[in-house]
Amino acid sequence: MEAPRNWRRHATRRHPCRKRNMREIKRGQTRQMRLPLTAARTWGGARKGAGRKPRGRPCMAHVTRPKVDPRFPVQVTIRATPGLPSLRSPRLFGALRRAIARASVDRFRVIHFSIQQDHGHFIVEGDEARRARGGMHGLAIRLALAVNRALGRKGRVVGDRYHARPLTSPRLMRTSMVYVLLNFRKHLRAPACIDPRSSGQHFSGWQATPVATDVEPATVSPGTWMARVGWRRAGGPLRVDEQPAARPRSTRLNPRMFRRADAAKGASG
Repeated sequence: MEAPRNWRRHATRRHPCRKRNMREIKRGQTRQMRLPLTAARTWGGARKGAGRKPRGRPCMAHVTRPKVDPRFPVQVTIRATPGLPSLRSPRLFGALRRAIARASVDRFRVIHFSIQQDHGHFIVEGDEARRARGGMHGLAIRLALAVNRALGRKGRVVGDRYHARPLTSPRLMRTSMVYVLLNFRKHLRAPACIDPRSSGQHFSGWQATPVATDVEPATVSPGTWMARVGWRRAGGPLRVDEQPAARPRSTRLNPRMFRRADAAKGASG
């Protein structure tokens, strides 16, 4: 039997689809289900146990450091990682002192320092900005290697980024020298004397001349005017009875705290 001539057209023809009236579908009575939700009374507020949990001492923020001007010294704080023995112990301090003595190279100078139990304070200088930055990094590396070598261990020693603060005025310079050389009076409640774990024994700017020692100094003479002469114009020679000032109380507090403090004073009075 012969196939029809239009067999291809009939073979590819699809079944006619039913036309849908989209307007009727959109206008239909079926709507999205609405759940009975109560309106929020507050913005949420602080919840118990919410937020990131504190993990010890706050870390240094990863922000751009202040520019280093070779005309001014820089106060540096290097903090050790938790779990290490006291850096003021005789074994560790001897290793740290030798590392500090070797750090004053390549036009970088360590002029003052003090070692506390878990951190160290330094006042450094650099003939150029890049010399100062490289010298501070090199100082932290030398200290870390010295601690690991003395303890016979491997691992991290420096717990955080070092803190650097340019000393741009005679008053800032003198305040920083008191803070660095007499910092043990703040942490250890020590009597009025020179810290044996600092460079104060070789410092010639005390009001009373310290006892002579046969130990070679680990610091070098300053090169900037601020560290040689300027600091004396802000209060004269240092006294061993001076103590680093406590951190001023922040004024950016919630007004409720001020009202509570005033109410407590009124009740006690």
